[in-house]
Amino acid sequence: MWFRRDLRVDDHPALAAAAARGEVVALWVADPALLGAAHHRAPARLRFLRGCLEALDDALGAAGVRLVVRQGDPAQVVPQVALEAGADLVHVTDDVTPYSRRRDRAVADALAAAGVGLRAIGGPWRVAPDELAGAKGYGYLVFTPFWRAWDQVPVAGRVEPPASLRGPALPSEGLGMLPAGDPPIEAGPHAARARLEEFIRSGAVDRYGDARDLPAEDGTSHLSADLRMGVLSPAQVGRAIGGPGADAARREAFWRQLAWRDFYAHHMARNPEVAAEALKPAFRDIHWDDDQALLAAWREGRTGFPLCDAGMRQMRATGWMHNRARMVAASVLVKDLLIDWRRGEAVFMRGLVDGDPANNNGGWQWTAGTGTDAAPYFRVFNPILQAKRFDPTGAYVRRWIPELADVPDRYIHEPWTMDDDTQRAAGCIIGRDYPAPVVEHALRRTEAIARYKDADARHAARMEAAA
Repeated sequence: MWFRRDLRVDDHPALAAAAARGEVVALWVADPALLGAAHHRAPARLRFLRGCLEALDDALGAAGVRLVVRQGDPAQVVPQVALEAGADLVHVTDDVTPYSRRRDRAVADALAAAGVGLRAIGGPWRVAPDELAGAKGYGYLVFTPFWRAWDQVPVAGRVEPPASLRGPALPSEGLGMLPAGDPPIEAGPHAARARLEEFIRSGAVDRYGDARDLPAEDGTSHLSADLRMGVLSPAQVGRAIGGPGADAARREAFWRQLAWRDFYAHHMARNPEVAAEALKPAFRDIHWDDDQALLAAWREGRTGFPLCDAGMRQMRATGWMHNRARMVAASVLVKDLLIDWRRGEAVFMRGLVDGDPANNNGGWQWTAGTGTDAAPYFRVFNPILQAKRFDPTGAYVRRWIPELADVPDRYIHEPWTMDDDTQRAAGCIIGRDYPAPVVEHALRRTEAIARYKDADARHAARMEAAA
């Protein structure tokens, strides 16, 4: 059993299938192509990953085997471990990223040369992509019809964990290649289950539709990192909240968020090019600015737009950012600073504990207006109005931007409008303690729309010339 993004023993179809065949070796490969990649190397996420692997080793140990850890190219490591174990079949949980597909093809070829099979069962989704092919057979590009079809698929029943496991004890290299230290949140299936139970017990799941957009409130599930590492399966969440079916009316808002995760996973599985470029060809040639100073200001939370800055500082401090703040921060980078959405996507992947390639990419392309079922390019978030609507008292902003702690409510989202006396009284001098906006939103909105229109027109001209 080669573990990847499925670090649990309960509700694990691939592990159950491996155990049903007899002896099992549990393997995790420290893949340098992932752990060493600048785009993916997130210290907070790697600490969480280590905690999840330690919890997995404990669970496997209680069942009778230990986790074997090896470092190297999976196309070499997996066949070698299969040889050492005398295995004739390697079980995995499937994945959707372009890299994972290339990796698995290389591993399958190497195993086949040694007479060993590779069998994928399940994935990081609730519903597999081939179960929702759509009327034309190539899936869905719009979320609403996807949601309707997805919601009709019953939640799978629980797959019981193996009562016991047995297999050869092979040498393990340990987890020394991963950073030590406490993870940002408690890691492993028990901690994930506790978060899920508290989300339900507290009633937050029932209030989710009203509270999820308010960053100052603790209205979200905090399960995203658990789903990212597979210490909790979407089916486990579905069974716990009773969807679809029981409690569907008041819990639908949260249930839809799980559907969005599958939507983006399905989309990347069918359109792997989105990992590197816009889905919409017309927007693959937008003229972006390469302003390193503005990119640094955005990354460090000093753009002068308080809600955006609060979100970026929250991510730097905790490895997590509220979803509304993510959307506003993404919009500021793309539509105000006119910087390529891929730059921001990479910053999020390096900063978020829950950084998920398909979900992160889908969210960024949604905000940028370049992806599937995305916001129209001319829909530009106003970061000031967004802040006034979703953080009306400024509680979230004050929590993460202490320089603004004593700014009066009427100025909290536009602190640069304070007069000199008010700035002195609040202990916040604009330009010294906190910056004025680095760009003027209204002007940048107009410029962003013009650049999108220009890219669209140039693409149309190319298409016409090629016809």
